[in-house]
Amino acid sequence: MTDFIEYGSKRIDFRLEYSDRRTLGITVTPDLDVLVKAPVDTAVDVIKERLRKKAPWIIRQLSFFLSFQPRLTDRKFIGGETHLYLGKQYRLKVISYESGIMSGDSVKLKGQFLEVYTRDNTKVKDLVEAWYLNKAKVRFHEIAEPLFNSFTSKYNLSLITYHLSPINQTDAYPLGKLYCKRTNHS
Repeated sequence: MTDFIEYGSKRIDFRLEYSDRRTLGITVTPDLDVLVKAPVDTAVDVIKERLRKKAPWIIRQLSFFLSFQPRLTDRKFIGGETHLYLGKQYRLKVISYESGIMSGDSVKLKGQFLEVYTRDNTKVKDLVEAWYLNKAKVRFHEIAEPLFNSFTSKYNLSLITYHLSPINQTDAYPLGKLYCKRTNHS
């Protein structure tokens, strides 16, 4: 069951679980969830009152964990912008060139920079997203392929496809994550 309390101008959403226990437990997770475990016969009003007493602590914990959350801003794909790759920050460096100097557009990781070589600056976003997708496929196969192979017969997996979530996705999916779609064949 989910519910919330108001504390000053703040709203604290929480998930309530009843269990066979004697005390009320409040947990704030790194995912910014507040989990309340209460004895089976405890009234919701009593639980909310206890949460109001603990609200300053809950807000401190939420603020602490929020400081570790990545700041998600709309990407403009311009030089100097910071992009993350494998937990590290890289500055985007857009390098324009004239035809004949290079054979085609490319993206390279060089030192602290994610360098994009292109003749057309309007293609930077597409080039960077294609680079991320390609790198994700390689990493995914390095890490997950052995695991998928060990479970192939049990779950009858035969096809793995890759999708990047849109930057401005408003669904329940986190921004910029790689999703793998499992296709079952009988």
